[in-house]
Amino acid sequence: MDGLTRFLTTFFDPAMMQAHAPAVLAGVWVTLKIGLAVIIAGIALGLLLACLRTYGRKLVNFPIICFADIFRALPPLVLILILYFGLPSAGVLLSGPMVLFLVLSLTLAAFAEEIFWAGFSAIEKGQWEAGIATGLGFTGTLIHVALPQAVRLATPPLVNRVLAITKMTALGSVIGVEEVLSAATTAQSFSGSATPLSLAAIAYLIIFLPVVFLARTLESRQRWGRH
Repeated sequence: MDGLTRFLTTFFDPAMMQAHAPAVLAGVWVTLKIGLAVIIAGIALGLLLACLRTYGRKLVNFPIICFADIFRALPPLVLILILYFGLPSAGVLLSGPMVLFLVLSLTLAAFAEEIFWAGFSAIEKGQWEAGIATGLGFTGTLIHVALPQAVRLATPPLVNRVLAITKMTALGSVIGVEEVLSAATTAQSFSGSATPLSLAAIAYLIIFLPVVFLARTLESRQRWGRH
């Protein structure tokens, strides 16, 4: 048996693929459900916090800034382990998927808040003043003038951040969440073959490669619009 044959037998064994594809596919659905929930909750919370921050109230802004800095600094894995293994000692029991959802949602919200805030900060002060002067008021100017521009400016970096954080659903494997990686590693340990891990890699490509292309397209359009 030559080297190429051994490689294909180890990583792309057809019999192993057929045997373990259902388990990996089940993990794909778990990853998709958690990832979608994280995206919706994280972006919505981040946008809300960034909008609140535009009002310039110190008692509001200080906790928002602290939240964003803390969750951007702490590794999500550390937070996952603290919540999953630490909270039960305080009488709070959360399932593995719920812990993964909470940690990744809050992490994405922290990054999204800073990205949206950068978008708001890039808007010229004169546009705020013009909107207020026309009778829209601050909130009306925020919604109708500033928000559309901030969202447009924030979209390319936000898509990249969403991609990075949703891939962290693989961290659920350390607390027993049956997502793609967990299903693949379980199959690999029972079969002794690396083929289930190859299936997981293919699954991740199918899930996330379109998002990579979307991010590249948005970045290209934004650069084109600046010329």
